Amino acid sequence: MTYVVTEPCIRCKYTDCVEVCPMQCFREVADMLVIDPDGCIECAMCEPECPVGAIVHVSGISADQQGFAAFNAMLARNPASVPITARKPPPPDHAQWSGVAGKRRFLQEGARAPE
Repeated sequence: MTYVVTEPCIRCKYTDCVEVCPMQCFREVADMLVIDPDGCIECAMCEPECPVGAIVHVSGISADQQGFAAFNAMLARNPASVPITARKPPPPDHAQWSGVAGKRRFLQEGARAPE
């Protein structure tokens, strides 16, 4: 089992979570963060750090977000994903994306989340 970054992270990409991860499991992709399931020890330290509630345990993921478990694993193993261990500023337009539903369509080509 593992924690998973879900749709609310898309285009918000807050990085508060990465600094508390003792296993340095977070990877940065173009429009969001993902968690490498091979390194996650389920410590739950990252979950409360996410200001948009994008991080959930895979056992508690909602039906409409189920595909994000495989999506995190796929992108974490992609050579284009970059390990991220330190907080950095969110994108300039992050506030306008917070709370927006249906953001999967905004992921860059090659990093499409399952519908």
